[in-house]
Amino acid sequence: MPRKAIIVLVGSLVVLAIAIFALAQTRAPSNVTTQSGTPLIGGAFELTDHTGKQVSDKDYLGKFMLVYFGFTYCPDICPTELQNIAGALDIIGEKRRKQITPLFVTIDPERDTRELMAAYVENFHPDLVGLVGTVEQIKKMGKTFRVYFKKVADKDSPDGYTMDHSAFVFLMDKKGRYLRHFSYGTSPQKMADGLIKAMD
Repeated sequence: MPRKAIIVLVGSLVVLAIAIFALAQTRAPSNVTTQSGTPLIGGAFELTDHTGKQVSDKDYLGKFMLVYFGFTYCPDICPTELQNIAGALDIIGEKRRKQITPLFVTIDPERDTRELMAAYVENFHPDLVGLVGTVEQIKKMGKTFRVYFKKVADKDSPDGYTMDHSAFVFLMDKKGRYLRHFSYGTSPQKMADGLIKAMD
């Protein structure tokens, strides 16, 4: 076959392949779920806040949520992160602060009672809300936020164990949808900058 004919044939096959691919895309089944690029983080939950009130995700609709999972017996990571959150809240100013609810969710429901949580959150910021619940409730919320936590033996800790856990701070919008997260160690100023950019 002449070289020119081969080139024409190959070109025709490429065009045909592109056309078939485009047609398949336009005729995708209606039940196929497309990805928007937004992580599937967050969802419904039912817990008890540090004042004893039964709350759910619906109670926080209409406000941004800043969500952090940790535990009161945490020796350093949780206190550091909660101090960063508190610092960021002070930086963003009262007007923006009124639009956001910071939530500290225990991952250690066996030890973190409502009373203990109430005393603990007072050490960080007056707006901080502590959330406690049953083991099942905490596991369910942790799963919806894709957070990792696990009880591990530690002879130097109270009751002989501690909690290994991820340390992300999640920012959710006024409808409870994920906006972004802050990694462990994000400074108060950098977190505040991120909050302002997302909220304005």
